[in-house]
Amino acid sequence: MPPPLLDRRRFGLLAAAVVAAPALRAQGKVEKPRVVIAVAGKASFYSLPLTVADQLGYFKAEGVDVELADFAGGARAQQAVMGGSADIVSGAYEHTINLQARNQHYRSFVLLGRAPQIAMGVSPRAIPGYRTIADLRGKRIGVSTPGSSTNMVANLVLARGGLKPADVSFVGVGMSTSAITALRAGQVDAMSNTEPVMTMLEQKGEVKIISDTRTLKGTQEVFGGPMPACCLYAPVEFVDRHPNTCQALANAVVHSLKWLQTAGPSDIIKTVPEGYLLGDRALYLASFNKVREAIALDGMLPEEGAKTALKALASFEPAVVADRISLGRTYTNDFARRAKEKFKA
Repeated sequence: MPPPLLDRRRFGLLAAAVVAAPALRAQGKVEKPRVVIAVAGKASFYSLPLTVADQLGYFKAEGVDVELADFAGGARAQQAVMGGSADIVSGAYEHTINLQARNQHYRSFVLLGRAPQIAMGVSPRAIPGYRTIADLRGKRIGVSTPGSSTNMVANLVLARGGLKPADVSFVGVGMSTSAITALRAGQVDAMSNTEPVMTMLEQKGEVKIISDTRTLKGTQEVFGGPMPACCLYAPVEFVDRHPNTCQALANAVVHSLKWLQTAGPSDIIKTVPEGYLLGDRALYLASFNKVREAIALDGMLPEEGAKTALKALASFEPAVVADRISLGRTYTNDFARRAKEKFKA
């Protein structure tokens, strides 16, 4: 006996709702079940949401087998995708603007960090009489890799002190123990880097911090507005052809961001690989506390943040002409919005 008409209508409405609901529609089969993400500094807090998603099985829960390929900085990670050895970059959002200025179109689809988490400091041993930015002229500044976000922050600091990038020498030192070793060995005179490297050097008196974007307040002071940081971005063609895959990755990241909002120190220590602690758990946790508020909350990239990034780049990068950049093509919040609805982030 067929069901009553009313029940049929209810069933029809329910079926329509399932088809229309973005969070449910996003659960379609991923187009690319294995994805390689080129990561800028896998052991740094900059990439912590990815580490959590990987260690806690959030990627696998979304049906994606993810390989996190580690690179010394954002520029190298970006080159991996350009060269075809990786599919997606985990790196600074501003790279999408720089790339568009060079007629290469990439799109961010989920935000990991809402502040750069980069501090710049000088070595009291190398520059004992340091007073102003002008004292950096002719000096060697350690960055993760030339062209990375650590380099970008250093360029901005230099510009505000009346110096050009050509007035100093940039040295790629990575984002982990290699960076610490480079400073201690006297290979660089100053450092622009992420956590936990900078706190470890700062607490031992090996650097004097002169610019700090590890907090939202510090980021506002340096950039004059909100500055989006680490995100997952890929060629526009990849995002368009693999919407379910991008949704699965965004879901895993937003799930991770939600976990991080309530995670305690012991939770972090248990989750990250032992090697990430750089041999000092207390300093690692002190570093985490400094950057905790810089971690994104829901994966959404704010429009004002995109504008801040464009303004910063245009201030010292000749190739970036603000009125020729279409910011709307450099990011989308569609995937993060659906993930946010799914996890109530």
